[in-house]
Amino acid sequence: MIKLGVSSAFIYPDLNRATFGAKSLCFLEKDMANYLSREGVMPVLVPDLDSDEALEAFMLEIDALVLQGGSDIAPETYGEKPVLEGKWLGDRCRDDFELKLLTIAVRMKKPVFGICRGFQLINVFFGGTLFQDMEYQTKTSFPHRDAILYDQLNHTIDLVPGSLLQELIEAKPDISDSESLKVNSVHHQGVKDLGSDLEVMAFSSEDNVIEAFIHKCENVMGVQWHPEFFYNSKELLFDSDILFRHFLSLIKK
Repeated sequence: MIKLGVSSAFIYPDLNRATFGAKSLCFLEKDMANYLSREGVMPVLVPDLDSDEALEAFMLEIDALVLQGGSDIAPETYGEKPVLEGKWLGDRCRDDFELKLLTIAVRMKKPVFGICRGFQLINVFFGGTLFQDMEYQTKTSFPHRDAILYDQLNHTIDLVPGSLLQELIEAKPDISDSESLKVNSVHHQGVKDLGSDLEVMAFSSEDNVIEAFIHKCENVMGVQWHPEFFYNSKELLFDSDILFRHFLSLIKK
């Protein structure tokens, strides 16, 4: 059984909350739990433990790491200040926690898969930066996030020739047609400067936003879209498992 560690998302103390109001909560989003759970694979939530030693011991017991989506990454985490006062401040506590997990995973040579925020965090880990808000900073005409449409907002992607993702897709003729290369778009931040040794695998067809990459070590990869939401799409999207199955194949049994 593969033990797939999943980084915790956080809810912070709120005395207006009836249950555990004074406590911090670690959680795994339900669609993500369903997506990761499959025959031979058991997702395990990696909690925010109090000591580095305990976290190291926990990480030793998992086979790979998934960084799930969620809150924004704080500008300070990649050496910037907010572009607008009081806007897009991010979650520095979660950043620090997940960067610690990523450091341990890379050192232990455990495969890592990042989704949305996790994808952005991998970019920051390797020295990259982010657009704090793409609409504000790039003036893109395509909205990458819509609060009402949410996971029903889709766009096509363009594959980088010779990339791993192109090879995986071309091996499945039923999804090789560019008309079916659609993904969802549930983000307002995105990669600005690409991190060191990250190789782009796909761009948004709408505005060339980076949508997928892999590190040259071939053990760390990520996607800007949310494959765990594909099941809910009213529009045909491409095989949400195609890169994830490859990721699972890297895990040493």
